[in-house]
Amino acid sequence: MAHSFPHKQIGVAVIINDQGQVLIDRRPVGGSFGGLWEFPGGKLEPGETAAECIAREVREEIAIEVAVGESLITIDHSYPQVRLTLYVHLCQYLSGQPQTIACEEVRWVAIADLGEYRFPKANGEIIQALRQKFLK
Repeated sequence: MAHSFPHKQIGVAVIINDQGQVLIDRRPVGGSFGGLWEFPGGKLEPGETAAECIAREVREEIAIEVAVGESLITIDHSYPQVRLTLYVHLCQYLSGQPQTIACEEVRWVAIADLGEYRFPKANGEIIQALRQKFLK
């Protein structure tokens, strides 16, 4: 029988502030992809839309409010132990002070500077899509 890997559906927030910077957070060192940077987000709960998931995860993990906007990109990515579908939405930062509830560090960075940070492999396509959209 074919080996069946878990398939996780993940809502991912690309949160943009008034200065055109995006919010990234650094994963806890002990966990998977520890110490790498990522865009905030998390697993969809049953019956939840990607947009609902994103707003909830951002509230739970970073304690800020965002307006979830258009889809930027949807990515299917297989790692050795898991298959991921990332539903990536552009989000507008509304309010709150970012907190490091589920991460080591939170940082606002210019889209042009994202290449200076180490991300998990699947995030490369998000960064590429962002550059195409905003750095014409």
